[in-house]
Amino acid sequence: MKRKPFEFHGTQIPAGQHLVVPLEMPSLSSQTHLEMPVHIIHGRQEGPTLFVSAAVHGDELNGIEIIRSVLATKRVARLKGTLIAVPVVNGYGLINESRYMPDRRDLNRCFPGSERGSLGGRLAHMFMEEIVERSSFGIDLHTGSNHRTNLPQIRADLDDPMTLRLANAFGVPVLLNSGLRPGSMRGAAGEKDVTVLLYEAGESLRYNDIAIRAGVAGVIGVMRALEMLPRLKASTKPNAKPKPEPFIARGSRWDRAPVGGMLRARVKLGAQVTKGDILAYVVDPGGGDRIPVRARAAGIVIGRLELPKVNEGDAVYHIANFDDLDDVADHVDDFHSDYTDPDLYD
Repeated sequence: MKRKPFEFHGTQIPAGQHLVVPLEMPSLSSQTHLEMPVHIIHGRQEGPTLFVSAAVHGDELNGIEIIRSVLATKRVARLKGTLIAVPVVNGYGLINESRYMPDRRDLNRCFPGSERGSLGGRLAHMFMEEIVERSSFGIDLHTGSNHRTNLPQIRADLDDPMTLRLANAFGVPVLLNSGLRPGSMRGAAGEKDVTVLLYEAGESLRYNDIAIRAGVAGVIGVMRALEMLPRLKASTKPNAKPKPEPFIARGSRWDRAPVGGMLRARVKLGAQVTKGDILAYVVDPGGGDRIPVRARAAGIVIGRLELPKVNEGDAVYHIANFDDLDDVADHVDDFHSDYTDPDLYD
């Protein structure tokens, strides 16, 4: 029996078809009207409905390219279930190269939103009603903010067994157990029993090739775990090693600039550090002393500031704590090696 069409915003998407349906966004003072393009691939066979979203923060660009690459993958034309892909949620921020909405609100603090609320609230309400509530699962793609870059990582409620299974399937080296934050898309989706992973990688306003390749592989991996795509066959190569499961951080903290000045970073993203290690120096721009920034605890660097100028108290290094630091560091190195060769992914 042929699968029924997927109805979306008044449009019927037949089984086996890929259509783009634009959603009209709230208008601006100039009466400028923007649309949110929504890609829908409705599989010929039954299966779950998964949404993948990017640019909830308009300056976070990696997810746009991840979604483009996933949609261009031939295998998704044969998926089971339905894929809803939204490359740009916050089109206003994309135009303005800004994290925020035009009313200075963070869209990811406006959920679940309101039909009669603020501009951010109205957009959040529309996204919840049209996208999230039509789905069973979701992947929300992000980058670091405020000139900070992130090691590829998944943030999710890892106490939930299904969420943990999908987080493992994404295939990045680091998982952060993160509770549902009020006002966030992930929090609002959780209230609707929609399981959402948040992928963080790279920095805003910049493409990062490793973050993009890992994101594409991660989305495909989740689709395989949901049986929307066939599982990978076991490798027949001699001495092939199975990929280790990601490591779950026991906690994380930011180490901050002890004084204001110019930051000279010494430790790279993904590096293993011990308590007391010098992470960077803050240098007096007038030619005076340099003050070290030291790690307050052992861990792995999962985020760092890229902007040289710092004020006293600025967050400069994000350190995650793990039980097996050596194993995590090795896994991170292997991960970077796996995604460095562009010929394998482009």
